[in-house]
Amino acid sequence: MSPPAVLETTAPAAAATTTSPPGLDGSAPEATPGSFADRRGPFRPLRLAPTRERLNGRVVARLVQAADALVLTLVAAVTLAVHGPGASAILALAFSLGVMAALGLLKTYSFPRRARLPAHLTRLAGAFLAGLGAGVIALLPSAPAADLARGAALWAPGAFVALQAAHVLWWTNVRRWRANGRLTPNIVVVGATGAAERLIAAVMMEREVNVLGVFDDRLGRAPGTVRGVPVLGDTRALLLHRIMPYVDRIVISVPAKAQQRVRALIERLHVLPNEITLLLDGEPTADEAATISRIADVPLARISGPPRNDGRALAKRAQDIVLGALALMLAAPVMAGIALAVRLDSPGPILFRQRRHGFNNEEIVVWKFRSMRVETQDARATRQVSANDDRVTRVGRFIRRTSLDELPQILNVLTGEMSLVGPRPHAIGMMTGDVESARLVAEYAHRHRMKPGITGWAAIRGSRGPVDTPESVRRRVALDAEYIERQSFWFDLYIMAMTIPCLLGDTKAVR
Repeated sequence: MSPPAVLETTAPAAAATTTSPPGLDGSAPEATPGSFADRRGPFRPLRLAPTRERLNGRVVARLVQAADALVLTLVAAVTLAVHGPGASAILALAFSLGVMAALGLLKTYSFPRRARLPAHLTRLAGAFLAGLGAGVIALLPSAPAADLARGAALWAPGAFVALQAAHVLWWTNVRRWRANGRLTPNIVVVGATGAAERLIAAVMMEREVNVLGVFDDRLGRAPGTVRGVPVLGDTRALLLHRIMPYVDRIVISVPAKAQQRVRALIERLHVLPNEITLLLDGEPTADEAATISRIADVPLARISGPPRNDGRALAKRAQDIVLGALALMLAAPVMAGIALAVRLDSPGPILFRQRRHGFNNEEIVVWKFRSMRVETQDARATRQVSANDDRVTRVGRFIRRTSLDELPQILNVLTGEMSLVGPRPHAIGMMTGDVESARLVAEYAHRHRMKPGITGWAAIRGSRGPVDTPESVRRRVALDAEYIERQSFWFDLYIMAMTIPCLLGDTKAVR
């Protein structure tokens, strides 16, 4: 019997999917009394999506806005094609601009959770009529009223119906994305204080944020729930909790006078890759209300104000998809040859997969060509590869030395788990000597603030292969943190261009 095509290098207990951790999937109706699923509280997405799968509300709003502009342009083109030059392109353009301005001013791109579809379509209709009227008024001094009336009569019905249909489709998708946990941010609160209770109350009113749980070091005095949100443990439990890869923000809520406690909490939690916000209990009412509003009121269409690198994230993802697809096509013959060589060289599967840390500490499954004998593979990297390692096969030595064993990770890039450029993903529980690597540097998890990459700044700066000393771990983390600070579209292209020369010129690194 031939061996399986893929080798899972994790223990059976670790083989469960990471899409939604046990007890957190809202689609599982059976919840035994006292279980976490039974104590989830009032915020219940159908599933918890990892932060890398989360859709940015501002980007979605801009996409809807761009789609509206496209719809109005297409309707104008069809009107001109059907009715001829009498339906002036200038009139259609003026009407379209007026309607687009009115749609933005009347906030038709917010899709608030509590609003209903009929109310949204009514607002859309009002914005359409207001924009059409504004276009007519703007053109009155330069065009006969009869021509304006005719142009509006030809263009408006089709544009109105098309916009209504498009927004019904967007509304349906937004509701589905919210139900799937992809559009609503997730937070946890540290400190069962009065400010935390007021925050949760405000969130329950807006329903634009999910509060997954509360953590408090004073468990003996903390209630079992805060406004129905369960208290899940202390900060030690928070650091290790399985929900953290699904959390966008940690809100620290402690008494304003407890400055030493605030500093201790920030010091303890800053090792996590999650964003941290401070909400002090006992601040002036206006300051507290402003902070709560910033956290609880996150409308989908807040498309004004300072940018949050949405464009950079979109450009990086587009870069990954376009260049990743091209790389897969070019590498396909090479990958086929490597697969055949691995199969003929030693018994066992062609590929193996290993669980590693991804974005925001999410566990992801990384694909590689098998380079070791099956019976000697080490899922947790408790023994890192060394020079002349007897576990590595003949073909394995070549593909590791040339990094060709990493080519299957292009699939991880296309699925969104990895990026072409980023910090290299390390095996979960990887050891440096007798110490877990993550314990050697306090900022180790900071490298998970960006998707891991096939190549990266550390790789072209000489930090490749095993990190088998505390100094090498610290240098790798420092280079990864530097990359995260400097990341840009052009910097990524530079790193990709330098990767092959660096690999070919490096004969010392153990891989």
